[in-house]
Amino acid sequence: MVRLALRSVFSRRVTAGLTLLAIAISVAMLLGVEKVRRDARGAFANTISGTDLVVGARSGAIQLLLYSVFRIGNATNNISWETYQDIGSFPRVLWTVPISLGDSHRGFRVMGTSSAYFEHYRYARTETLQFSSGGSFVDVFDAVLGAEVANRLGYALDDRIVVSHGAGAVSFVEHDDKPFRVAGILRPTGTPVDRTVHVSVQGFTAMHVDWRAGAPMPGLTITADEARGMDLTPKTITAFLVGLDRKIAIFDVQRRINEYSEEPVLAIIPGVALQELWDLMSVAENLLRFVSAMVVATGLLGMLTVILSSLEARRREMAVLRSVGARPLHVFALFMSEALVFALVGAAAGVVLLYVALLIGQPIVAREFGLHLPIALPGPGDWWIIAAVVAAGTAAGAVPAIRAYRLSLADGLSMRI
Repeated sequence: MVRLALRSVFSRRVTAGLTLLAIAISVAMLLGVEKVRRDARGAFANTISGTDLVVGARSGAIQLLLYSVFRIGNATNNISWETYQDIGSFPRVLWTVPISLGDSHRGFRVMGTSSAYFEHYRYARTETLQFSSGGSFVDVFDAVLGAEVANRLGYALDDRIVVSHGAGAVSFVEHDDKPFRVAGILRPTGTPVDRTVHVSVQGFTAMHVDWRAGAPMPGLTITADEARGMDLTPKTITAFLVGLDRKIAIFDVQRRINEYSEEPVLAIIPGVALQELWDLMSVAENLLRFVSAMVVATGLLGMLTVILSSLEARRREMAVLRSVGARPLHVFALFMSEALVFALVGAAAGVVLLYVALLIGQPIVAREFGLHLPIALPGPGDWWIIAAVVAAGTAAGAVPAIRAYRLSLADGLSMRI
């Protein structure tokens, strides 16, 4: 029966192909929305662990989390180095890691930090940053590359890189008088760390030592060797990470930082800010799910329309089948089989279409949104969605199948003209 259904579908290959394309696009869209939602949550949740507080200029908690941890967006203001040192001396504060942002290298964010970053930063609960080659900063103009930066740009140890001023993908002003040496390359982490160029805060300051208000000072040139001999303590930083010796002290330290009178600063708990982000995104997620489900329903409705519209034209076919011994139940099974073929092939084509889109869109999404979409086999949730689409498509085929069953009973071998 399935073989007969396949031949019947093939005989109407143009309309069948368009119907399958509609089902495939709708399935790919539904699976794609679920994959992006699931991978985004997983990537965000695994990006930072073991950090008790993130401190930055007073703004929104989500904004602070996005630019300081996920390299998305920019800070509205900086905080002074004195504030960083003062808060670092609070009781219960075990370690702090400074973060300076604002520059880039060939589309990748450059982050000024200290060697403590490679010691204290955790991701995926307990994973630490590991070097695949080289090590941390030794010289002022040393840089440590994330795995994706080194891989995509083809860098190796001791290569020279030039940092561009500004965080945009394209910059017309470069710090080419103070190039950095690649001192280390990190192992892949699946987090924004992979897409970051790390330099020391002293190196970050040295790049701008002869700059004022975001532009080089006319007539003033300070070479890299001259900069090494200067006091390169930064005046400001973008944010910093805080680790405490006791987790129970988080709320006390957070309240004390938020009430800090010397400078308006904001301390956030990464997990709480992330939950606020999910709460904010849940409306959009549900809306996307609803739209995707409607697209799938539209695709299946199109399949139903195609089968129903061909019913009148196929009454001769049904009559011939009856003449060779087919019963009305066989006609019913034929139409149900056709619906099953449409749903199965459409769903399979949708999965293929999704992975083709992932192969093409993965680097674009990573570059534009900092979100890594891993290409992996469908998970249990995906298989349930595919099974639901196939079941719904097959069930929808019952409508034309019942009608064909009744027509075959009424028509017999006679043709209606």
